[in-house]
Amino acid sequence: MVLFSLVASHRDVDLTTVARLADGARGLPSDLVGTGVLNGAVALSTCNRLELYGEINTPTQDAAALRETRAELVGLLAERAGFDPQDVAHGVQLLTEDDAARHLFTVVSGLESAVVGEREITGQVRRALTEAQRDGTASGELVRLFEAAAHTAREVGTHTSLGERGRSIVSVALDLADDVTDGQWPGRRALVFGTGAYAGATMAALRDRGCADIEVYSASGRAEQFTANRGGTPVASDDLEDALNRCDVVIGCSGGAEPMPAQDMPTNALTVVDLALSRDFDPSVADLPHVELITLESVKLAAPEETGESVTAAQRIVDQAADRFKNQRTGRDMSSAIVALRKHTMGVLEQELDKIRQQHGCTGAHEEIEFAMRRMVKSLLHQPTVRAREMAAEGRAEDYLMGLEALFGIEVPAAQAPAQESGANAAVSGQHTTSEPRLPSAPRAAG
Repeated sequence: MVLFSLVASHRDVDLTTVARLADGARGLPSDLVGTGVLNGAVALSTCNRLELYGEINTPTQDAAALRETRAELVGLLAERAGFDPQDVAHGVQLLTEDDAARHLFTVVSGLESAVVGEREITGQVRRALTEAQRDGTASGELVRLFEAAAHTAREVGTHTSLGERGRSIVSVALDLADDVTDGQWPGRRALVFGTGAYAGATMAALRDRGCADIEVYSASGRAEQFTANRGGTPVASDDLEDALNRCDVVIGCSGGAEPMPAQDMPTNALTVVDLALSRDFDPSVADLPHVELITLESVKLAAPEETGESVTAAQRIVDQAADRFKNQRTGRDMSSAIVALRKHTMGVLEQELDKIRQQHGCTGAHEEIEFAMRRMVKSLLHQPTVRAREMAAEGRAEDYLMGLEALFGIEVPAAQAPAQESGANAAVSGQHTTSEPRLPSAPRAAG
């Protein structure tokens, strides 16, 4: 069983391509698991990345099979997104086993974000697992991987200064808006497009800056319910034009099906902040003389650099977490292997003892023979048990498992999912446990 991640991020492809791939990935985990292509799948989609984590029945050493898997998944994703597979293949990276785990730990710690150290990504990773569990696509190993990511994010937040300044996509975008918009936040009017978690974070950030006049528009008609819970004033579709005319800053967080064209923009001076995964406003609005457009690309360029010391400390925590996860996985494999070997050997022993019982009955001779045989088997199992631990420490666990299969026909079963109440369901409900802290809630569309 191979653990892998298929990654398309802002480091390798443009954000428009990321958005289209994310659209194509909707429902993909369920399709892949439902048809048996993958044993488990979790999709992580943010404004800066699309990542598919999965498990597949392929030997780790089978490079050809892994290349075939990558080509198949890239082709399927590209087709669903409306791309030629060759046009996106160069920008999609396949990571396996330890590299896949280390990558997720790096991402969840904010080290791969456009704004290094931003904390919104932790909530997005949590929600990705929750959705996979709800859809029945999260295998036991993927649950353990994402829970280990939760623990890593908590460690980075506790032991480094990353995130202490409250940096995020939203905060950097509002800083840029502040530079190009007349007046101060307490006197400005803001209009927010969208009603998701990202829109909620935007409203909170606006209030923190003193902006009290906030209106909310939702093309799906959820603005009234959203503002009833979070404050602000709902805007109906019929009133959208007037709302655009009376606001100073409009912030797109919805990612509607069709971006608003330039001809629908008002004629008053306006700062447009487009943070949606798929744009809320057509890029041509930037050509309007009275409009200042701030995009995710703008935020990425303007994001302040985190201190090298903090990044180094966070990377050290990620490396330790990755090593710990690797050792835990190897330990589970070796424990299963040792149990399987003992079960096989003791089964053979019991068969031979049955023959002796039938021949000698319950006699002193029988007891002496049984004692000697059990002692011999125990002695014979000692060295293979020791070697299992040694080879695991050397990174040769797969060699040991293959040896068991080749010599004895023993196939070690994959590790099972943790008990539902103690693991999976706890992650869904967000309940905290003493062993694995859960990822805190955070806005959806950053990262």
